[in-house]
Amino acid sequence: MSVQVEKLEKNMAKLTIEVAPEELEKAIEGAYQKNKSKISVPGFRKGKVPRQMIERMYGKEVFYEDAVNALIPEAYEKAVDECEEEIVSSPKIEVAQVEAGKPFIFTAEVALKPEVKLGKYKGVKVEKADTEVTDEEVDKEIDKERESNARNIDVTDRAVKDGDIVTLDFEGFVDGTAFEGGKGENYPLTIGSGTFIPGFEEQLVGAEIGKETEVNVTFPEDYQAEDLKGKAAVFKCTVKEIKEKELPTLDDEFASEVSEFETLAEYKADIRGRLEERKAKAAREAKEAAVIEEIIKDSDMEIPEAMIETQQRQMIDEFAQRIQMQGLTLEQYFQFTGASYDQMIEQVKPQAEKRIQSRLVLEAVAAAEKIEATEEDYEEELKSMAEAYQMEVDKVKELLPEKSVQQIKEDIAVKKAAEFVVDNAKEK
Repeated sequence: MSVQVEKLEKNMAKLTIEVAPEELEKAIEGAYQKNKSKISVPGFRKGKVPRQMIERMYGKEVFYEDAVNALIPEAYEKAVDECEEEIVSSPKIEVAQVEAGKPFIFTAEVALKPEVKLGKYKGVKVEKADTEVTDEEVDKEIDKERESNARNIDVTDRAVKDGDIVTLDFEGFVDGTAFEGGKGENYPLTIGSGTFIPGFEEQLVGAEIGKETEVNVTFPEDYQAEDLKGKAAVFKCTVKEIKEKELPTLDDEFASEVSEFETLAEYKADIRGRLEERKAKAAREAKEAAVIEEIIKDSDMEIPEAMIETQQRQMIDEFAQRIQMQGLTLEQYFQFTGASYDQMIEQVKPQAEKRIQSRLVLEAVAAAEKIEATEEDYEEELKSMAEAYQMEVDKVKELLPEKSVQQIKEDIAVKKAAEFVVDNAKEK
């Protein structure tokens, strides 16, 4: 096998890959063996038809497509390993020559890793993030805990008020006629939640159990049901049950029930400490993003479109894997949301480009500062992987291909480069 590299504009290249005739012959024979049982020829039993007979009847090209599809992946991988260029996109393949007895030739158009002209990366000035934790923020966290520990108690001696949880029967009418989907029975609704269309819940305040209440609303112009958009409607509602949320008393007993602490003061101190840690981490992440953004602005690179497209597809694949863990396929997600693959591809493009720019400048910083992953760094990463996959470290090492080992080390170097630029940044 041989490979020739032709540099194109905008960090693109065309690889011309030539595979020996005998390799093509093996692939054609493999395609014949794979398909012979599916081919019928009068006078022969299925699976017993000689290859020459099939080629005479259907043409020599009959097995070319399967042979080519079998040859290309392995030949392309070998070509990538042989050429000295760093390829950063999926290939666009075109077959140039396929004929028995001759070399099989195909081309692969790919993006090459762009060169980065690194700008200022030490002493970058960014805004200082606020990491102070206020009493109000501590109280807000405690209120969330009280909400999650609240009891719902039955109310029978008063009308509905804001914040109540009601059980409701309702039926909606437009121009005096009931409309489809406008009826519900024993429907649970929290007043003030904004679950129903604007104006609906507010009009239930003051309603009494068992008494019919009329609610007058207008459907929004962007309402999902076409025949109800912008229409005025009347809902006849009957509140069947009222429940009121009762928050636990904020005292030492509450603190001991929801935490490991005996007193409210200790509990508050712990919450403050956790909020401070959270804010410090968020501030560090925000600072890193801001520093990298400034370095990108001051650097120069020409990112090929094919590299961005590959990153876009990778991001969607990552998203698909995440939702699959929740039992949802990408196709189902598109059905539920009304989105499409093309829309999502376009939506993630700015983020894909930013991710590439960030990676490239940090790799350039690592190279400029001779930042590398030490053996200790690598071993620590393997330990984390082993814990995540619940495997022995030696087993993880055994399963990792050489390319993955190199990728892990590069990722560590990039992470250390990010820490370096943040540590050397200045706050305004």
